[in-house]
Amino acid sequence: MRLDGRRALVTGAGRGIGLAAAAALASAGAHVTLVARTGSEITQAAADIRAEGGQASALVLDVTELIAVRAAVDVTDPFDILVNNAGTNRPRTFLEVTEDDYDTISNLNQKAAYFVAQAVARRMAATGRGGSIIHVSSQMGHVGGQNRTVYCMTKHGIEGLTKAMAIDLAPYGIRVNSIGPTFVDTPLTRPFFTNPAFRDDVLRRIKLGRLATVEDLMGAVVLLAGDAAAMITGTALMVDGGWTAE
Repeated sequence: MRLDGRRALVTGAGRGIGLAAAAALASAGAHVTLVARTGSEITQAAADIRAEGGQASALVLDVTELIAVRAAVDVTDPFDILVNNAGTNRPRTFLEVTEDDYDTISNLNQKAAYFVAQAVARRMAATGRGGSIIHVSSQMGHVGGQNRTVYCMTKHGIEGLTKAMAIDLAPYGIRVNSIGPTFVDTPLTRPFFTNPAFRDDVLRRIKLGRLATVEDLMGAVVLLAGDAAAMITGTALMVDGGWTAE
C-alpha cells in the first residue's frame, strides 16, 4: 500500500474529495501535485500536506483549457498516478436544463476528464513504467437520479471510458479504474441538504444510513493507486454505502 517514489496528479484538489485524495496519496509516500483553478486554495492545501510531512506542490490550472493542460503535463516529469477528480453539477429537471448547463457540466465532467487522462497517459506510456489512472465517477454513473440528467449522462460516460481506456492502455501497463462515491459531505454537496426532504430521501437510499465523508474514499484511492491493485483494471469500485445494491 506504499507509494514511495511515485508522482501523483490530482485534479480538483483544492477541497473535498480531491484534497482528501491528495492527502491520502501523500501520506502513503507519493509526491502529489494538486491542481485547481484557485491558486490560494491549492497553495495552502499543498503547504498543509508538507506540514504533515508529505511531499506536495500546487499547480494552478483550469482543466477545461486543454492546450494549457497538455503544456503543463509535458513540461514536468511523468506522473505515475492520476486522480481525475475535477467535476461539477447543476441539478435541474430535464425540462429546465439549459444549453449552458449542458456545456458546463459535460465540458468539465467528461471532455476535460478525457483529455487530462490522455495527456497524462501519453507520458506514462512513453516511460514504460506503467501507472494508475483513477476516475472519480459517481454512483450516478450506474443508476439514474432525479434532476441529474446531464450529470448522470457524464458519469455513465466516464464508466464507459474507464473500461475502454483499460483495454487500450493495458499493453503499456497502465491500469484504469473508477471510484463511485455516494453523496459525500463536501462544500459542493452541502447546499443540497438544506432541503430536509432531499436529505431524508438520500439517507433512505444509502443502506449504511449516513452520508459519506471524504475520509471514506481515501482507502479506495490508495488501494487503486498502488501495487495492491496490480491486477485490477477496467472496473468500478463503489463507495456508495449500498445505494446501488438495490
